[in-house]
Amino acid sequence: MPHTILALHYWAGAGREFDALRPLLSPDTALLAPDLPGFGGQPAPAGFDYSVRAYADWVAAYVARHALTDFTLLGHSMGGKIALALAARQPAGLRRLVLLSPSPPAGEPMTDDDRAAALAAYGKAAEAEKTFEKITWQPLPATVRQAVVADNLRCSQPAWNVWLTTGSREDISAQLPGVAVPCHLLVGAHDHAITPAAQRAQTLPRLPAGTACQVVAAGHLLPLEVPELIAGLVG
Repeated sequence: MPHTILALHYWAGAGREFDALRPLLSPDTALLAPDLPGFGGQPAPAGFDYSVRAYADWVAAYVARHALTDFTLLGHSMGGKIALALAARQPAGLRRLVLLSPSPPAGEPMTDDDRAAALAAYGKAAEAEKTFEKITWQPLPATVRQAVVADNLRCSQPAWNVWLTTGSREDISAQLPGVAVPCHLLVGAHDHAITPAAQRAQTLPRLPAGTACQVVAAGHLLPLEVPELIAGLVG
């Protein structure tokens, strides 16, 4: 059985943000990057409440459905917080956790004004374009920009709203002593959404002792901006 990378995407994104990693991985490494419920092409199950716990339950079921017995969790932003919640449950077969600019476990450093503006931006193409400009630093092709904007615009409104009002604020730090696998934290030096200083203060102290915090020349969309570097970490 090959080693598998299970990649969890950012809020307002989709699994295809990891597509640039595929050709960079070794032949014996598989990449699974599902759309999370309410994002991309993945509808939410009946009764889904969009909490971090519900997302971790969904990913746990995905792991079981795909019979993963040797895998690395790669979590980006929102997906990083979900990955932490799942890793704290110590799922069988999990070997490593790689976090890309994760949403901090005790809550994101977002002002009320920024949260209100983000809620009001739902479904607006011009706002999606502005967001792309704000959260990237490395130059990216027009096709990538178009995909990021399209993914932003196809989010379901419940998934959009509940993350902003609840999920991003959830405090899962009490669960994190359960994380028992090696971790690596990668953040963008030019990430204005969740800065390196915020990651060092709010995320790193809650990760296992010895976890490295690596800062690279990028913004928030690390899988699109520095895929070669990430492939080197997980491959």
